[in-house]
Amino acid sequence: MSGTVTQIIGFVLSTCGWVLTSSTIATDYWKVSSIAETVITTATFWSNLWKSCVTDSTGVSDCKDFASMLALDGYIQACRGLMIAAVCLGFFGSIFALIGMKCTTIGGTDKSKARIACFAGVTFILSGLCSLTACSLYAHQITAEFFDPMFVAQKYELGAALFIGWGGSVLCLCGGGTLCFSSVSTCTERFTGYIYKGAASHSHVSTSHRGPLKPAGQLPSPSPEYSSSSHTRQFDKNAYV
Repeated sequence: MSGTVTQIIGFVLSTCGWVLTSSTIATDYWKVSSIAETVITTATFWSNLWKSCVTDSTGVSDCKDFASMLALDGYIQACRGLMIAAVCLGFFGSIFALIGMKCTTIGGTDKSKARIACFAGVTFILSGLCSLTACSLYAHQITAEFFDPMFVAQKYELGAALFIGWGGSVLCLCGGGTLCFSSVSTCTERFTGYIYKGAASHSHVSTSHRGPLKPAGQLPSPSPEYSSSSHTRQFDKNAYV
């Protein structure tokens, strides 16, 4: 029962992390900067993996999509690839987790289901690592440009999407580790139970065949076919001639 509850907790954490990671790609504010020209007019510049926009105080936004993928900066291309990989790995991990959980009726034997659940945990861990690397790489670029005195272009700060991505990455890592731990504990319990049952059956068979123990120094009584009379009749004086 405890293994099933552990698997459910790991699945819930991993799925929530995957949902947050998936929503990070479509979130607008990966980096944001505000410029106050007057008390009334304020322009907000923000950007994500797909476009850069400016929004005025009236709520009107003017966006410009990134024209060419090959002309983008290297860190944006890397973040795109890592986030897409994180979403794909989380999707397949959720399917494998459903198959490998004890509370489902598919997946085969308990041993095979434990292996599938462990594989799902590893997949979620890889998804969390990809998302964590992408968000950290993007944040590193923002902070490097912000604290660089030689950088004269528009400087940005960390957006809300990065924090959502970090939260989803942590949930994926925790959930994947929980799934792996539950699978390992399941295999250990089954192996220990097999050894215990085998030892008990062996002890039972040995006792039933050997019978009660005899005190030390007491010889077992001879069987009827080897009694003294039969022994004398079989080995008489003519036996040595």
